[in-house]
Amino acid sequence: MTDIAHSVASDISGGAELSRSLKSRHVSMIAIGGIIGAGLFVGSSTTIHAAGPAAVFSFAIAGFIILLVMRMLSEMAIALEGVQTFPDFARAGLGHLPGFLSGWLYWYFWVVVVAIEAIAGAQIIHGWFPGIPELAIGIALMAVLTAVNLMSARAYGEFEFWFSSIKVAAIIVFILLCAAWAFGFTSGSGATFINLTQHGGFVPNGWGVVIAAATSTIFSLVGAEIATIAAAESEEPAKVISKMTVSVTLRILIFYILSILLIVAVVPWTEIVPKQSPFAATLGFMGVPGGKLIMEAVVLVAVLSCLNSGMYVTSRALFGLAKHNDAPQWLVQVNARKVPARAILIGSLFSYFALAADAVSRDVVFSFLINSCGVTMLLLYLMTAGAQLKLRRKFEADAPERLQIKMWFHPFGTYVAMAAMLGILVAKGMDQGASQELWLSLLVALAFVGGFFVFRRGKSSAA
Repeated sequence: MTDIAHSVASDISGGAELSRSLKSRHVSMIAIGGIIGAGLFVGSSTTIHAAGPAAVFSFAIAGFIILLVMRMLSEMAIALEGVQTFPDFARAGLGHLPGFLSGWLYWYFWVVVVAIEAIAGAQIIHGWFPGIPELAIGIALMAVLTAVNLMSARAYGEFEFWFSSIKVAAIIVFILLCAAWAFGFTSGSGATFINLTQHGGFVPNGWGVVIAAATSTIFSLVGAEIATIAAAESEEPAKVISKMTVSVTLRILIFYILSILLIVAVVPWTEIVPKQSPFAATLGFMGVPGGKLIMEAVVLVAVLSCLNSGMYVTSRALFGLAKHNDAPQWLVQVNARKVPARAILIGSLFSYFALAADAVSRDVVFSFLINSCGVTMLLLYLMTAGAQLKLRRKFEADAPERLQIKMWFHPFGTYVAMAAMLGILVAKGMDQGASQELWLSLLVALAFVGGFFVFRRGKSSAA
C-alpha cells in the first residue's frame, strides 16, 4: 500500500470488518439499479415536456457528467487499494474535514431518499388497495427492507439483483415494442420517426431550454456511485470497479437515451404530461393492454430497489464514519453475519421520523428535508472531483504504477465536469422555483461543518 492510501487506512479505528459476500453479478446489477429509478420512468416526462424531442440531448449531457464522475471514481478506487467507500475518496484527497462532511452529507441524502421512496411505494400500493392507509404501507415497506439488510450483505445483493433484473427486462421489452412501432412494423401506418421533427421541430423551444433541462435531469441519474460501496464487500473489489465505467456508459446510452428517443419517436412530444409516466403514455398510445398497470408495477419495483439500496448505503456510510472516529464508536460493531446492524437501525429510525414528518407536517418539516438535500449529490461529486485532481498529482509523482485506470483527458476532463456541475448549481441559485434547494442544501452542509468542530472539540475534552 502506498503512503497515500496508508495515510487514510491508518486513520481507521477498530477491528470490525464487513463481509465480502457480494458476487460480481450483484455489484454489476447494483450499479445498473443505482440509476434506473422513478427519475427515468416518471421524472423524464418533465424533461420531454420542456425540451421536446431534443430531451434526448438533455439526458446525454447529464449522462456525460455522471460518466466523468464515475471515471474519476474508477481511477481512485484502483489506485487507493482498500479505500473504496465513496465518501472516503474526499477524505483521501482533501483531508479530514471534507471526509467528515462527505460522509455525513451522503448519509443524510440517502436517509431522506429512503423515506421519499417509501412514500412513493406506499402511494402506488394505496392506489391498488385504497383501504390501507399510506403511512401503514410506508412503514411496512421500510420494515421489510430493513429486515433484508439486517440479514446479510448477500441478502441485500440478491434482492437488488432481482429488482434490477426486472427493471432491465422491462426496459428492454419496452425498447423492442417501441422500435417495432417506430419502424412501422406494428403501427399500421408506417414509420413514426416523423414525430421527431413535427410539432415545432426537433428543438421546439431552443437549445437553451435543452441545456437548462439537463440541470434537473442530472438528479435522476445519480446513484451509480453505490457500486463503489458494494464493491468493497465483493470478492474482487478492484476488478469489479474497473468494469464499472463501461457498464455505466452502456446503461446511459441504452436505458436512458434510447428509451427517451423512442418515446418521442412514437408519441408526439406535445402529448406527454409532466409528472405522469411517459412510458405508460407510450404503451397506452400503442394500445398495449394494461399499459398503465404494467408501468405502475415497474415503477414500484424501481422504488423498492432504491429503498433497498438506500438502506444499504446509509448503514455503510455511517459505519465508515464511525471507523474514522467521526461518529460514535458503538456504530462500528457488526453482527455475526458481519452486517453493521446498529448503523442500519439508526438510518431506519431517521427514515421513520421522516415518514412521520410527511404524515404530520408535509409542508414544513418534510418539505425542508426534501429541499435540503436537493443538490447534495452535486456537492459530493464536486468534492470527489477535487480529490481526484489532488490524488492524481500525488500518484503521478510518487506511485505512477498504481494508475492502472486513468481519468480521460486529465486534467481537462475533470475541469469540464466541475465547470458543468458548478454551472448547474448557479442555474439552481438563479431559478426562483429551485433556488430553495440550493440554499437549504448549503445550510445543511454548513451545519455539518459546525458539527465537525463541535465533535472534534468534544473528543479533545474527553481525552
